Amino acid sequence: MKKAYTLLGLGALAAMTGQAQQRPNIIYIMCDDMGYGDLACYGQKYIATPNLDRMASEGMRFTQAYAGSPVSAPSRATLMTGQHSGHTHVRGNKEYWRGKNVANLYGKNTDFEEGWAGQEPYDVNHKILPEILKANGYTTGMFGKWAGGYESSASTPDKRGIDEYYGYICQFEAHAYYPNFLNEFSRSRGDKNTHRVTLEENIKYGMPGSDDYLKRPQYSADLIHQKAMAWLDKQTKDQPFLGIFTYTLPHAELQQPNDSLLQAYENHFCQEHIFRSQVGNRYHGTEKAHAQFAAMITRLDFMVGEIIAKLKAKGMDENTIVIFTSDNGPHEEGGADPTFFNRDGLLKGLKRSTHEGGIRIPFIVRWPGKVAAGEVNDHQLAFYDVLPTFCDVAGIKDFPKAYQRNDKDVYDGLSFYSTLVGKNDQQKKHDHLYWEFSETDMMGVRMGDWKLVVELGKCRLYDLRKDLHEDHDVAAQHPDVVKKMVDIIYKEHTTSRVPEFNKVTLPKRN
Repeated sequence: MKKAYTLLGLGALAAMTGQAQQRPNIIYIMCDDMGYGDLACYGQKYIATPNLDRMASEGMRFTQAYAGSPVSAPSRATLMTGQHSGHTHVRGNKEYWRGKNVANLYGKNTDFEEGWAGQEPYDVNHKILPEILKANGYTTGMFGKWAGGYESSASTPDKRGIDEYYGYICQFEAHAYYPNFLNEFSRSRGDKNTHRVTLEENIKYGMPGSDDYLKRPQYSADLIHQKAMAWLDKQTKDQPFLGIFTYTLPHAELQQPNDSLLQAYENHFCQEHIFRSQVGNRYHGTEKAHAQFAAMITRLDFMVGEIIAKLKAKGMDENTIVIFTSDNGPHEEGGADPTFFNRDGLLKGLKRSTHEGGIRIPFIVRWPGKVAAGEVNDHQLAFYDVLPTFCDVAGIKDFPKAYQRNDKDVYDGLSFYSTLVGKNDQQKKHDHLYWEFSETDMMGVRMGDWKLVVELGKCRLYDLRKDLHEDHDVAAQHPDVVKKMVDIIYKEHTTSRVPEFNKVTLPKRN
């Protein structure tokens, strides 16, 4: 397989002088903890999202798209690897720290000092999305949350096919929007590895929970977006690019600059929510959580609008596919109030749950001239379908043959390219979709309109066609369906090399 990988890379280099400029550019925007119902185009009544609503009217809005997992790190792993959470190496938010007490991580203003932090690394022997596209002639940039390996590990952006990176290597650090440091890497600048960038103006003031924390001026969401826009501005028509923008909005903490976006919501709601914090708490407090949350989504919407405007200004609009989505369902941390915004009104469950609310997410695709404008599509897809779809977009044929090491090193995804370009009769469909999550001991299987949720080994069956909110367990009435779906679990689940990820209770087989 190594030989094939090298040959593909050489072929890509040759193509750069010819037809490479004809290949589409790709931008994948993934926000953090946005629920299915958080956008106006998905039914949200309290929050303004004009740019994303316009993106939906100019493209395709999916109603049955799923994250790879109900939390950040494993969901991102399914995106990057093209594997579901029963196969991919990273299946949870396993943290790595050196020289720190995790419980007191935010208790001192010293976490910018020497050490390393981050999450379980991706399997270095399995080729991931940016590696594959880079090997085939694409320039790659990533801006935002990484969560695919700790600092100095064998799986940092510089080692996994990323040409330019800026953001949070450690997703735990991303719980603060005014952090002590971020991480960056630039191949064009000659960087040898991903390194820390201390935010000098921030460290003059206290950590989250302290009285002077909000005096910090360097807001990470803005810094990351500015770097993404600067990178995008450097791209040219004669070189295809992949941009992965993993913005942290609207994840807790609920904090942002006191500018016009926030002020527009400050007296907007008759009911407000106060969140108290203290020194050492992972989230800083806020007196107006509803206004903060709503403004964070509108701020994100503004950023998406700037990205599309930049593509238009550079004449790249029609040759760029843009996708917007979220890494999992809505949270209720740091003062977030999903009940107030009716974020879970349509779907049951929040972040960390394999009920629909924890994993069904907004998913919008815009590609002028290729994707029909204003279409609402019910094709069932999951994050592990994105990798093969992008390979189709880039013209990379039969990628598993080139990149699979053996029969166990699988890619689970099915390209939904045919759906995007209106060739529905050619679209391959999954027999089932699969999730497992050890931290809440939950599993999930979707098979057609049937949904099986397994919690602590107990099976509950729902007919989503009649019961989208998953209120009525019909397992007793359909034992044959339960048996078939339990068999799927035993087929798809594999034992992880990380003991913490194996703490899921498989259901009993009848």
